[in-house]
Amino acid sequence: MSGVGLRVATWNVWWRHGDPERRAPAILATLRELDADVVALQEVWWHAEGSFADELAAELGMHVALRPSRDPSSWGSALSGTEAYGIGNAVLARGPLGEPAVGSLPTPSREGAGRMFLDVVVATPAGSCRVVTVHLTSSPESALRCEQVRAVAAHVAAAPRSELPPIVLGDFNAEAESDEMRLLEGLLTAPAEPGLLLINTRRWAAAPDAPTWNPVNPHVAATGSPPVRIDHLLVGLGRGTVPVRVEHSAVFGDRPVDGVWPSDHAGVVVDLAVGDG
Repeated sequence: MSGVGLRVATWNVWWRHGDPERRAPAILATLRELDADVVALQEVWWHAEGSFADELAAELGMHVALRPSRDPSSWGSALSGTEAYGIGNAVLARGPLGEPAVGSLPTPSREGAGRMFLDVVVATPAGSCRVVTVHLTSSPESALRCEQVRAVAAHVAAAPRSELPPIVLGDFNAEAESDEMRLLEGLLTAPAEPGLLLINTRRWAAAPDAPTWNPVNPHVAATGSPPVRIDHLLVGLGRGTVPVRVEHSAVFGDRPVDGVWPSDHAGVVVDLAVGDG
């Protein structure tokens, strides 16, 4: 099989916070310029008549899989006028999507039962690819996120193998050197699941520590937080039947569009060479 390129991205789009009606066009413009083949989104709003993921997919000419959180109360309680809106994870893709699966993650009681992952198999020109997008707890509890990544790893290890290696990506709310990310990756400590190695593609980035949570963004500056990279894209190299090579990894969405910051997070984009070329 001759080599083909596959561009994959992940981005937390900040639900209904920070004037979403002004941010939505900036998010769309950023994704249009990015021109990715597969995009995982976290904190996607939805309501009875549709969702932001559906709107983006229609504008970008992509397929969409969206699954809402079972319990959005912890997000909704932070904003007035949002009772009609849910929150969830989504995957947009140029190719057809299989039937999505959802898994719950261990979650502190104050967050309800809202933390989850979305798993969907994406059809690409080089073969099928399992994509698992996650949104881990933002609580300062590394031990809890370790439980969450164990649940994700157990799911990936047990799932039927796709032709391309599995991709696990999203907002992990954790630095690459944290216990939970080391556990999920399985390179510098024993892996969460024996034999499952999920390589963090930041290892191929020209700026591997480029933050996705950056006080240059006024929405982050208002929190008083330091710059940190908490959004990641990991590839299960060696698990698929079609070879994959990481060519490039970078952040995006890290600047305003016509004066509007699209989200409080920047995203991560990775270019993969797929096949024998």
